[in-house]
Amino acid sequence: MKRFGLMVFMLFKPLISFASENGERIDLTSHWVGIASVVLFFIAYLVVMAEEFTHLRKSKPVMLAAGIIWGLIAWHYQSHEIPHIVEAALRHNLEEYAELMLFLLVAMTYINAMDERNVFEALRSWLIRKGFGYRALFWVTGILAFFISAVADNLTTALLMVAVILAVGADNRKFVTLSCISLVVAANAGGAFSPFGDITTLMVWQKNIQTSDGPVDFWTFFHLFIPSLANWLVPAAIMHFWVPDKKPKGGGDMVAMKRGAIAIAILFLVTIALAVSFHSYLQLPPVIGMLTGLSLLKIYAYYLKVSRNHARFRKNGEENIGSPVAFDIYREVARAEWDTLFFFYGVVMCVGGLGFIGYLGMISQVMYVEWGATYANIAVGIISSIVDNIPVMFAVLTMQPDMTVGQWLLVTLTAGVGGSLLSIGSAAGVALMGQARGVYTFFGHLKWTPVIALGYAASIAVHLLINHKQF
Repeated sequence: MKRFGLMVFMLFKPLISFASENGERIDLTSHWVGIASVVLFFIAYLVVMAEEFTHLRKSKPVMLAAGIIWGLIAWHYQSHEIPHIVEAALRHNLEEYAELMLFLLVAMTYINAMDERNVFEALRSWLIRKGFGYRALFWVTGILAFFISAVADNLTTALLMVAVILAVGADNRKFVTLSCISLVVAANAGGAFSPFGDITTLMVWQKNIQTSDGPVDFWTFFHLFIPSLANWLVPAAIMHFWVPDKKPKGGGDMVAMKRGAIAIAILFLVTIALAVSFHSYLQLPPVIGMLTGLSLLKIYAYYLKVSRNHARFRKNGEENIGSPVAFDIYREVARAEWDTLFFFYGVVMCVGGLGFIGYLGMISQVMYVEWGATYANIAVGIISSIVDNIPVMFAVLTMQPDMTVGQWLLVTLTAGVGGSLLSIGSAAGVALMGQARGVYTFFGHLKWTPVIALGYAASIAVHLLINHKQF
């Protein structure tokens, strides 16, 4: 996850003005309740940053901080006999979180199901057996990471591709380092142009933002395809000349996909289509389409279970009757990243509480009024290199600045790709530092940050150029 300094961005605008029976809402920004809330969240995030050393899951401190912050707010309002405004604000936050959590749970379940059916492992083994040279493999893994991350999260994509990198090039440190950097940039960039590619793009899409130029709907995000591609291509093209022009030793066993793998992948595409259709044509939350798609997966899982005794599979080169592994859909649900989902809950509730107190308005005035939307949105991306982009984007959505479609796309782009500037700026980077420990490092990535920054600047310039009509 993106680390460090979240308190800088938490100070945006209050959520939505919820009125109490007397229409009152108290400004607590200079009150001890507000100050204590900021300190609590700062401490909680410091603990999150230290997860690698303490091994304390990141969801625990932020969930605790969220409960205490809202408890302090509610206590203060109760003491002033204004009970219902806090409840209304809290329920609003819970509703937004519930939609996103269920949406992500369905997506994670599908990804886990495809993983269990060896879809990704089969792709990995195919790449290893093809015998690509280092430079070819550098580009192939980058291209695949870019496009896979448009439907899968950047963490899953990066872990899949780095397994290929380590399997064929573990004895070449320069190749592993450069390929890992390319994977991080490609995975983050690929997630920026698709509503399914990153939590931040999903948040913007589900918010159903309306501007004077029209809504930021599903298809609007694909205007970011070329800018996102530029974000990865520019640094990749420069790094190409430093990738060793050699050919690694090939080989490896072929991995076959399990029964039903292709059908589950197709059902995932159907589920995405349902989410888009429910939102675009029926004006229903996309999560309803996702949950409907999950029901299709559950029914198909039942089919795999009852028909497994009649299925054919191969063992030791001979065809046999019966499936050796039963498919259990609830096992895939259980494998979802629950720590991430609960971390997301804690962050949403903490930022929502600080917004309700009034802190978010203090910085929104500076950034989106005094600086202007373009400079503010570029700054969002830079902040995202050291701060988790989920609370950053939630803060922007909470304040709802009056922006054009082009500006909303800009902040979606920068929040998504800004994390590539540092290795700690995204879940993909943090995970790869663990997988390629001692080879892909913070300082190894930092050495190429100026080149990655060129890609960041190029993506913004391309967006301003080709999507200028939306500004």
